[in-house]
Amino acid sequence: MATKDDENVGFSFRISLLDSDETDSFSPLPVVPQNLIDTFQRDGFVVFPNVASLEAVHVLNDHLEDVLRGTFDRGSKPDKLPRLIKGDKPISSSSGINEKSTRKKKSSVGPIGFSGNLQNVKVLQVINIHKADTMFRKLETNLNLGTVVAQLAGWKEGARLAQDQVWAKPPGAPPLVFHRDSPYFMFEPSDVVTVWFALDDMDPEVGPLEYVRKSHLWGDGRVGSAGQFFQPNAKRLLRSAAEREGLDPDSLDIVSMAGLKAGGMSIHHGKIWHGSGKNKSRTRPRRGLGLHFVPAQVRFTVDASRSSLWRRYVLNAENPLEVDLPEDDFPITSK
Repeated sequence: MATKDDENVGFSFRISLLDSDETDSFSPLPVVPQNLIDTFQRDGFVVFPNVASLEAVHVLNDHLEDVLRGTFDRGSKPDKLPRLIKGDKPISSSSGINEKSTRKKKSSVGPIGFSGNLQNVKVLQVINIHKADTMFRKLETNLNLGTVVAQLAGWKEGARLAQDQVWAKPPGAPPLVFHRDSPYFMFEPSDVVTVWFALDDMDPEVGPLEYVRKSHLWGDGRVGSAGQFFQPNAKRLLRSAAEREGLDPDSLDIVSMAGLKAGGMSIHHGKIWHGSGKNKSRTRPRRGLGLHFVPAQVRFTVDASRSSLWRRYVLNAENPLEVDLPEDDFPITSK
């Protein structure tokens, strides 16, 4: 994992989610130093270890298990949810597979529904878990987090949460194809910044997130969307994009987030190319949460009416640019 190049020594911030966490309620909002903003603009990402306590991560993972079994303490479903898991919650969903639980009865399964089968394993994706769960909502609307995002991006009017995505890889799950985030967001202005929050320790074998340093500066800003996120050739789109830039695809500066601990995070530019490898572990899940932020003042574009993600917000609107984004679905997260 990049540390020295991130140049964020001496700057850190915390997100308090539990009563036992150190409170940030009366602390001043963080001020990101200029050298860190410069690093973000230059490289396309920055890394922040130890943002949330390990205890808070355990609680988030337990709440993820609830959601995957159909329990929504905010009363609404996420916008996308895989087939519900049948079986008891693991005794500890924040560790590896619970052997006692899996032996106890046939219906019991490990974290994120892993049964022990390593063949044809699928990645679990949840979109907008914050609509279903209070703990994830609390994390995603944290003012410290939104403030850091807005300052890195240079958004003077603040940041707004556009969408979240849980990517949960059971042992044996396939790689995530390299892509860009920006093409999926139909807003004006078109800026996107993504926070990637680690819900497990990102050891090399579990398939950590990887960034292509400085690839946010490449051309073709909306090129980089993948029709299928999980393919054997995870770098096919990346290689063709590099060749269009006149670059050798085999000589790219790819930086792995291996070494990032649960409760740490990275923040990346919406146009940076990124992906991840297969979860090669036989027992450990690999869970991560992506939070996609946009400038607070955004409006939908005309293209939103043709997108399955955004169409329902602009139905029957003569001009999508005049549609106000509902605050509950798209909360402003900074001051």
